[in-house]
Amino acid sequence: ADLLLWRNKKISAGVLGGATAIWTTLTFPPLPSLLPLWDSTSHPRSSFAGGAIPPTSALTLELNQALKLLRDIASGRNPKKFLMVIAASWVLSIVGSWCNFLTLFYIAFLLLHMVPVFYEKYEKVDLFAEKAMAEIKKQYAVFNVKVLSKIPIGPLKTKKV
Repeated sequence: ADLLLWRNKKISAGVLGGATAIWTTLTFPPLPSLLPLWDSTSHPRSSFAGGAIPPTSALTLELNQALKLLRDIASGRNPKKFLMVIAASWVLSIVGSWCNFLTLFYIAFLLLHMVPVFYEKYEKVDLFAEKAMAEIKKQYAVFNVKVLSKIPIGPLKTKKV
């Protein structure tokens, strides 16, 4: 928490500077000798990238839960989440067309270091967020009445094997 809130400015600046140096080096490699290093990190079992693979049972459990959630969203059982997935996918596709994954990851890292400080400094953000959420809920209620309630939703058909 102290790292993200910049309580120790030297450590926070060091981490941010290190991330910037890594991003710059990987985005604009100064030497062709760094390219084999970049290629070796792309392998999923690479020792440089961590290489620790979670136990199969835990991985299977997490994957099954994620697939169940995706099935519920795709089947139309939760139209609110369905619309949120569509909106998030649309935003990600627009942002993804502007930059590569590494740059997007670096921007997220910067935001994780800047937003908590901003939030702590300007505590009135909660008031604005509450007003925004109230307005979004009003707009969703209107959208639900005019559009979503008119879409017929039937039960899922299961295939017999």
